[in-house]
Amino acid sequence: MKRQYQIDKERAVQKFGMAAGASEDAIQLSLPLKEAADLVQQGLMHLAVATFTQVAEQMMRWEVDRIAGPRQRANPDREAFRWGAQRGYCVVAGQKVPLQRPRVRDTRQREVPLGSYETLQRASLMEDAVWHKIMHGLTTRRYSAIVRELKEAYGIDKSTISEHFIAASRGRLQKLDTRPLHRHCLGAIFLDGTIFNQQQVIVALGLTLQGQKVVLGLRQGATENLTVVRHLLEDLQARGVDFQVPRLYVLDGGKALRTAVQKMAGPCAVIQRCQVHKIRNVIDHLTAEHQSAIRVKMRNAYQMRDHADARRALDLLLHQLMHLNPSAAKSLQEGLAETLCVHRLRVPNKLRSSLASTNIIESAFSIVDTVCRNVKRWHGGDQYLRWIASGLLWAESRWNRIHGYREMPILMKELELAVVRSIPVRHASAG
Repeated sequence: MKRQYQIDKERAVQKFGMAAGASEDAIQLSLPLKEAADLVQQGLMHLAVATFTQVAEQMMRWEVDRIAGPRQRANPDREAFRWGAQRGYCVVAGQKVPLQRPRVRDTRQREVPLGSYETLQRASLMEDAVWHKIMHGLTTRRYSAIVRELKEAYGIDKSTISEHFIAASRGRLQKLDTRPLHRHCLGAIFLDGTIFNQQQVIVALGLTLQGQKVVLGLRQGATENLTVVRHLLEDLQARGVDFQVPRLYVLDGGKALRTAVQKMAGPCAVIQRCQVHKIRNVIDHLTAEHQSAIRVKMRNAYQMRDHADARRALDLLLHQLMHLNPSAAKSLQEGLAETLCVHRLRVPNKLRSSLASTNIIESAFSIVDTVCRNVKRWHGGDQYLRWIASGLLWAESRWNRIHGYREMPILMKELELAVVRSIPVRHASAG
């Protein structure tokens, strides 16, 4: 719950925005040529900051005139008075730059917040700048040395930057956990888990009909168990995902993921098992001398265009593995039909390469690892989720549409036909 002073500041910002939008007054700057030339020699950033500071102070003076009236003009009806000035700051390029801010008080000696000043020093500006720089790989220890461009700048030491990043990353986590999902028409959902610094994290990623990838949610758990996955899917449903729509679910070999999806979506869930995980699981049972040959055969089978040809090639390989390594053969046989789901749906080749595995979500995990590599100490609380959510949203902002996204309508039509064929028709009894 916001306190009264926070509400007053927010109202001041809104009033200033409305007044400035309706005003036709102009702000005039006066910067001596000699001073401007000296600032240019120090760097354009110094000239930009000097200009920005003058603009900021002119804006505040304009607002003070509007609240307290013009200087040296008697007005017995005025409700606010000037009350000197004090040192303040504004945020420029992720740094706090000092400036003088005027003060105003009402007839009851209460401080009147200036909307212009609150806009200039909003912490969110600093937090966003810190978050983006840390996502690019800058550490809190090096932040001051790299970012500082002005000798008078302050508020960029390690502890302060850490506090700003905590606030910014916590906001990103809340955004990810609460943003509505009903506006996204999802043709496929990718579910996968990864062990991140000895912590199991389950992530759901959606693929829209326009080929855009959207991070849907994440859950932290001790293991990839049914309860954690079920809670994640229930949260997605509460935020707008309709599980009664025919959809492709791309999963790895985890039983918990498959069981949770089937319980939530029922017959509307068409499951594609990750082909990359299947190849990896089979190869792990073999000795080094056989791994390369079996890997090539499985890849060639999965790259075949026709479902019957791919299934025939894998059945032949299964027969070969029964003589070579029964454990590898059992691993191949388990869930084999679901690894060929995109073949059975006759998905075009370009789109099939994007849907046949969980590589899309694995690439997101890779970006999270890169973002988090500078963290030296992990603590409790929400630190894991804050960093992972930040990494996922950073990855989302850099993604392009998938290959073959124009063929998504073909996938949706095939999914509807597959769901209709899987639901038995119940004939009403006569009479």
